[in-house]
Amino acid sequence: MTASLLYVCARPQRDAAVAEWESFRDGLGVRSDELVHHDLVREPLPADLDRFAAVVVGGSPFNVTDPDKTDEQRRLECDLERLAAAAMEGRTTAMFTCYGIGVVTRLLGGEVTLRHPEATGPAAISLTRDGRADELFGLLAPRFEALTAHKEAAARVPPGATLLAENDLCPVQAYRAGVGLWATQFHPEPTADAFVARMRVYRDAGYFDADAFDEVSAHVRTASVEQPTRLLRAFAARAVAAA
Repeated sequence: MTASLLYVCARPQRDAAVAEWESFRDGLGVRSDELVHHDLVREPLPADLDRFAAVVVGGSPFNVTDPDKTDEQRRLECDLERLAAAAMEGRTTAMFTCYGIGVVTRLLGGEVTLRHPEATGPAAISLTRDGRADELFGLLAPRFEALTAHKEAAARVPPGATLLAENDLCPVQAYRAGVGLWATQFHPEPTADAFVARMRVYRDAGYFDADAFDEVSAHVRTASVEQPTRLLRAFAARAVAAA
């Protein structure tokens, strides 16, 4: 690989941020020097996005539906909206994950709701007809497993987006918008062990019963994440080919 990718971090917890960067690096199949780490919590969005072949946006303990947002969170969400607009217009290519799909959904005029949470652990994801035809998602099995843990989600696919993946608990698992933006509710990057390590950081954040940590961890470790990794590898390959 010759072109750098950019990882945009929305996690205030530094240890979790570094671990997520490592998970994206491994999932994308790139070297450490090929995935630039940018801490969006503490630094504004880089002005020179065009020097990166593509961008991946990680998750966050923030929620779009949070009633009382800090100035930091509001600025971060505005920066993510600017990044999403750039990708939809074809000025960059981006994959937004988990928290990021909420930011994009709101930008598109869709509804972000607390009615479709998913527990911490593996979830069965199904591709739609458009998903099976998509240049990235079409490389995946029609039904696959991915790791989830979220309190909010899109109520339905937002205006202007194409639904790519879904399941019964969360009707919008992934969509494509504009020229170069993909968004997933599930986490495509972590291995099961990496997800358990992340759970330790957010043990008391309300994603699962803290007293059931061992039980939830054991369930997470049953997950097969081969298909989400395949998605990231396809995303990286597309970015390099287009660079």
